[in-house]
Amino acid sequence: MAARAYWQGQIRLALVSIPVEIYSATKSGAKIRFNQIHEPSGKRISYEKVVPGIGPVDRDEIIKGYEVSKGNYVLLDEDEIDAVRIESKRTLELVQFVDACEIDPLYFEKPYYVAPQDELAEEAFIVLREALRKAKKVALGQLSVRGSEKLVAVKPCGKGLLLETLRYADEVRAGQAFFDDIDDAKPKKELLELANTLIEQKSAPFDASEFEDRYGQALRKLIDKKAKSKSKTAAIEDVDDPDAGGGSNVIDLMAALKKSVGEEKPKKTSRRKKSA
Repeated sequence: MAARAYWQGQIRLALVSIPVEIYSATKSGAKIRFNQIHEPSGKRISYEKVVPGIGPVDRDEIIKGYEVSKGNYVLLDEDEIDAVRIESKRTLELVQFVDACEIDPLYFEKPYYVAPQDELAEEAFIVLREALRKAKKVALGQLSVRGSEKLVAVKPCGKGLLLETLRYADEVRAGQAFFDDIDDAKPKKELLELANTLIEQKSAPFDASEFEDRYGQALRKLIDKKAKSKSKTAAIEDVDDPDAGGGSNVIDLMAALKKSVGEEKPKKTSRRKKSA
């Protein structure tokens, strides 16, 4: 089944407009999600809208409210909310260009692929892609979609472009407050050298396929097992816990680093492709 475009419109750079389509780069269906089930009947639990002291209420009696203080709400109806929605424009204007390293990773939210709508759009699309690549810049703009406006960054991605939605400044917490109590002392030179040696030994090019969601795989295995057995009894398997057992949490950091360096084999920087 062909992917459905998240957004269709034009990327505009000054007087140049490029018709594009934007597609989600991630798959939400890859994660396992559970529903709440009434065990005696096996039926899914539904939820009633209730008000404490009143009971169930009709859907047409429900409006939205923003809590300004404990138990006090500003009430807004749909017409009021609709009145301030951003008009869904079909143009993403690139208004600024920055070095990629200038954007803190904390601001990145969700990635999307950007492709030209048709062959007529390809020439201008390729020019923009290669200009960004040559300048080593990321383009910034604001994308209006579904009534809201998202800050976005656009950069080259292979033969296409990658658009990433960004968090606004007021959505990001300053991390320094969490680090204030950490000691400013410098580590001992020998400890630092051992740690650097261990990092070098474990260094390799990033390949996401080398990492597996072990919890997700175990859940799927459990679900498949129970689905085949059609049993209501527990089907839990014991899992070895590497941290199980007694022992003190206090360790000799020097001894632990030396042992780690001695046991760790250097990572290969490349892998041979498997023959077909």
